[in-house]
Amino acid sequence: MPIRNIAIIAHVDHGKTTLVDQMLVQAGVFRENQIVQERVMDSNPLERERGITILAKNTAVQWNDVKINIVDTPGHADFGGEVERILRMVDGVVLLVDAAEGPMPQTRFVTRKALELGILPLVVINKVDRGDARQHEVHDEVLELFMDLEATDVQLDAPFLYAVGRDGWAAEEADATGGDLTPLFEKIISYFPAPSVDAEGPFQMLVSTLDYSSYIGRIAIGRIERGSVRVGERVTLLDLGPVGMLDDSDRAEEAKVSKLFTFSGLERIDVEEAAAGDIVALAGLDSVEIGKTVTDPEHRERLLGIAVEEPTLSVDFTVNNSPFAGRSGKFVTTRQVRERLYKELERNVSLRVEDTEQPDTFTVSGRGELHLTILMETMRREGFEFQVSRPRVITRRDDTGQLQEPYEEAVVEVPSDMVGTVIEKLGSRKGEMTEMRPMGDSGATRLRFRVPARGLFGYRSEFLTDTRGEGILHHQFHAWGSWAGPLKGRSRGVLVADRLGKSVGFALFNLQERATMFVAPGAECYGGMIVGENSRTDDMDVNVSKEKKLTNMRTTASDENIKLEPARQITLELALEFIEEDELIEVTPDGIRLRKRVLDAILRKKAAKAANQSA
Repeated sequence: MPIRNIAIIAHVDHGKTTLVDQMLVQAGVFRENQIVQERVMDSNPLERERGITILAKNTAVQWNDVKINIVDTPGHADFGGEVERILRMVDGVVLLVDAAEGPMPQTRFVTRKALELGILPLVVINKVDRGDARQHEVHDEVLELFMDLEATDVQLDAPFLYAVGRDGWAAEEADATGGDLTPLFEKIISYFPAPSVDAEGPFQMLVSTLDYSSYIGRIAIGRIERGSVRVGERVTLLDLGPVGMLDDSDRAEEAKVSKLFTFSGLERIDVEEAAAGDIVALAGLDSVEIGKTVTDPEHRERLLGIAVEEPTLSVDFTVNNSPFAGRSGKFVTTRQVRERLYKELERNVSLRVEDTEQPDTFTVSGRGELHLTILMETMRREGFEFQVSRPRVITRRDDTGQLQEPYEEAVVEVPSDMVGTVIEKLGSRKGEMTEMRPMGDSGATRLRFRVPARGLFGYRSEFLTDTRGEGILHHQFHAWGSWAGPLKGRSRGVLVADRLGKSVGFALFNLQERATMFVAPGAECYGGMIVGENSRTDDMDVNVSKEKKLTNMRTTASDENIKLEPARQITLELALEFIEEDELIEVTPDGIRLRKRVLDAILRKKAAKAANQSA
């Protein structure tokens, strides 16, 4: 059967997963009377909750006797590593671009990766039914992006389709208003080439992604580059290294293929044999890792490994040592936390984990705050307890010894009357504006900035406040640049509980005039725990357990008149943006708390005094 291997790539929220849903429906994967939930490919609970794709996923459909292997990829910049590794499995990419927003930062990133690998693009301008759609202008912007990324002449001749993925139609005319996805399927089959593989040679496959089953262990997923493989055959697993044949002296793991699967719809199909060009999943390799090569034992030739961009952000994971440690977590020891972090490296290729001089602390580096918080949230739900430090950027030295730091490209869309505020705020964070243009008749303006990555710490919540929730902010790694110098941190101090106890409404009512509270009445607190944000610049120790003294006669009506503002909900993203160097995030299955590193107030003041003197 003829095969086409494609990936769906785009910026976040441009409609990749919704389009794949419709492709599955119209290709006959589901029964006519079958109820199918939206974003059926987003099977991970966190994906469904957040409305984003985190993990790349494989599916396959048949159209006119052609098998189309489809890889749905994440659109958020923090999960760019997922995109980078799966591009080695495909021969073409369907690039989705929003008809109103046009090419965004992640659009540039994924497009650059595809073009560098020589992959052909098929452009789908999606959501043409939007009231602010500007498909003709977006068409030109995509071509400008291709030229800017030095696309080849063949890549520049990419066909364009216009679609509404939610409604399941695509057309070659920009002003079309309906139909189905037949033009898309036909263009995929006619435009993209069949896999360029050697069907007759000895077996060879690059491992692009991993899965795990409690029954059969690790499952390696990739495209067969050469030959074929059968269940029960012996294969060799080659470690990462230089491309080419291995010497007889080089040791390599041999194993037997215990299970072999191909993809069809949302299922894996058990097969006895698979041939070159198909994307398969095979089991039986205990130590398989992403980027390794699986070969015929008699022809041990290594393929080029998978290179991903290096992390730009790191945090410290520490074993929980707060007064509430061990209350709700199942996995609380140093060994358990360490094993879990290193296990994550098996699937998360853009993550780095390092031991530190302190045996209970591990440095974890990733591509952004969201990349790290997804790991934290996953571990929390699995029953782990730990503490996390303030994020810090990863620095390096150039050839001349000059200190460099990562810079982000930030794209902002705001109502035109809020432009001044955004420019002022990002300017104070060492941001440099590179572009400003109006967004048609929508009354919005798009701004593009080059900002040090650390300049964006804590800015998102401030941005939403400044724009009254009407602004949109996207950013991704742009380039390494010179160290931008010191940046001011949080402008306000915090309220710190001074004792163990439960918070009460009377105390919170007296505090809320001078602070934003993080705890509600009845919350258990301990000395050194952060319970609110002060309206002033300094920290303040408070007693949130203080109750009203009943020395005088009072009416019950006076108690009923106490009105409390709702406590601010602390999420991991907000916590990472909020905390300073002397603070930690306590992550447990039952909640997220903020605390000072030094819990005792007297010792904390001594430590702060010593730090000021040394500075």
